[in-house]
Amino acid sequence: MARINDNYLKLAAGYLFPEISRRVDAFRESHPDAAIIPLGIGDVVLPLPQSVRDAMHRAVDELGTDEGFRGYGPYEGYDFLREAIAEGDFRSRGVEVSPDEIFVSDGSKCDSANIQEIFAQSATIAVPDPVYPVYVDTNVMAGRTGVADADGRYQGIEYLPCTEQNGFLPEPPSRPVDLVYLCFPNNPTGAVADRAALGRWVAWARENGAVLLFDAAYELYIGEPELPHSIYEIEGARECAIEFRSFSKSAGFTGVRCGYVVIPRELEGRDESGRAVGLHGLWARRSNTKFNGASYPVQCGAAAVYTDAGRREILANRDYYMANARQIRQGLDELGFTVYGGVNAPYVWLKTPGGAGSWDFFDAMLERANVVGTPGAGFGACGEGFFRLSAFGREDAIKEAIDRIRQAFGS
Repeated sequence: MARINDNYLKLAAGYLFPEISRRVDAFRESHPDAAIIPLGIGDVVLPLPQSVRDAMHRAVDELGTDEGFRGYGPYEGYDFLREAIAEGDFRSRGVEVSPDEIFVSDGSKCDSANIQEIFAQSATIAVPDPVYPVYVDTNVMAGRTGVADADGRYQGIEYLPCTEQNGFLPEPPSRPVDLVYLCFPNNPTGAVADRAALGRWVAWARENGAVLLFDAAYELYIGEPELPHSIYEIEGARECAIEFRSFSKSAGFTGVRCGYVVIPRELEGRDESGRAVGLHGLWARRSNTKFNGASYPVQCGAAAVYTDAGRREILANRDYYMANARQIRQGLDELGFTVYGGVNAPYVWLKTPGGAGSWDFFDAMLERANVVGTPGAGFGACGEGFFRLSAFGREDAIKEAIDRIRQAFGS
């Protein structure tokens, strides 16, 4: 029989969101008349913006002509999209990122999972706790960890607690590590880092020769103008950081799939002999070998986001979701819940009442209110005792969910 990768057997449990689906499916089977409101998985509900749809239609029609047909595209992305990204996401904020430092992909989940391939098997990593599970699970699969303990923490990973006491903002580790995953605005807590906080991380990374893997998938939801949207707004970050961006939550591409990663040309790692090696070239080689590029119609749709009309449309969608977040936060606050997030992020992070376990509260919320959220324990040990609700829903469904929670948990 063929030998398997034993590292997969170290994974403590099923991936968080399929486990939620399993529990919801079981509840539906036993309660076929229940009208369940899903506020767990962060999937968008609003249609694709008109500008995006028009651009994709034009691209499909173009591919249907002899003159406009295209086969394989450039693996790193078409120049028209890379240039639009460099201008719209970076230069417009006073940040210089060259188009050739941008690698277009089919989503930042894949990029944040695959980036570890260009680093040594022995590379040490640190992650916030709670954390987006992909960061941890992909390094377990790659063999960088030992087994998990009773709290689900893996040997060989440095966990950085994000708690009420530190405002859910992780502090740099006390020992040097090679890679640190950061996500701001944060999934799941909704916390966001200011310039001073990111400045401390950049200074630490440069001093310790570490690389920051900065996930900015939710940057569009930052509403306070003084807050940075990119790690590259911090001086020195180009020498120590890789940034991931996504069109999923900003432009409704969760089912269309498009994102990108930025790797500055001056960013370096070291090989086994200690020689400096550019990470840009390594990722380019990896992409050239394993990826044939996002489709042409999808990239045309993504480029439409940077037109004046496209920008207005995605900001309108953002405002819709953030109005939902305010409604969730206000409703829970009125019920006496301790609530975080929902200000610069589309997630509301609430403390479970009475010290209830996260999965116990998940079951109670489903049973008593027919509302699905995400148990904080699924994001890490420090998430135990917390619960995430997503603002990615229809306005009427959000209102109904809050009414049900009020009836189920109100005094």
